[in-house]
Amino acid sequence: MKTIDKYLFQALDNYPYSLEETIESLDYAFSYDAKNTMVLCLYGRILAEQLWNYEEAKHYFQEALAINIHALEVYPHYLQTLILNEDYEEAQKLIDFALTIKGINKSEIYVKKAILYEAQQDFKKALKEIRNAKLHSLQFAFESDVTEVEKRIKGKIDLLKKKKNPKKDSKKKSK
Repeated sequence: MKTIDKYLFQALDNYPYSLEETIESLDYAFSYDAKNTMVLCLYGRILAEQLWNYEEAKHYFQEALAINIHALEVYPHYLQTLILNEDYEEAQKLIDFALTIKGINKSEIYVKKAILYEAQQDFKKALKEIRNAKLHSLQFAFESDVTEVEKRIKGKIDLLKKKKNPKKDSKKKSK
């Protein structure tokens, strides 16, 4: 095992519970190889997930993909960052491309597509993508994540139905 791998594993093991140790290990790994896509991806995740600095995070994800377009670990995190930053067109293009990459977890990409539609409040399309995610799921542990996203989307649909039918709700309460 290379030294960079030791520091990368330490960083991954520490994230997100010990950010200081994560950064320290990442800095060591980065000093060994500034073009390591896993290192760049984790830097991007820290910026997006912990510091909410989406623009800077995007830079790290883009750099990682420029080094290796097949860096499969980058796509889900980059997509989440684009969605949170409301870069919907860019996210859609990246999803379309990601689904063509051999070996990528298509189920995870379809979940990101569902979240993209959810963010745009197109819940019907979001549920269609959840169906695609379930059809492409090959990991039992990931299925519960898909189900949680589906529940959240259905909950939002129910909220909208209640909002459209406030008279029905008031009739139920008066009885």
